[in-house]
Amino acid sequence: MEEIELKRLSEGDVVQLCPASTRNQMFAACFLVVTEIKDWGVQGYVQGLGQDGKPGGQAYYRAHWEEIELVGQAVWRLK
Repeated sequence: MEEIELKRLSEGDVVQLCPASTRNQMFAACFLVVTEIKDWGVQGYVQGLGQDGKPGGQAYYRAHWEEIELVGQAVWRLK
């Protein structure tokens, strides 16, 4: 991400995790809802699918700046 975009990032933003640089490849190319902005990057969650018609949980991840690209703003967020 460019420095100007990093300064605009806020809670509720949606970023995509880069398939090439994401440290945990289970999250590669996933969309992550930002819950916290840190000096080193962002913390947030990827919503998991549920089972048997029930909602799934959230998988939390700490992404460094070089792992993410801004996509937009989440309309709904889970807590």
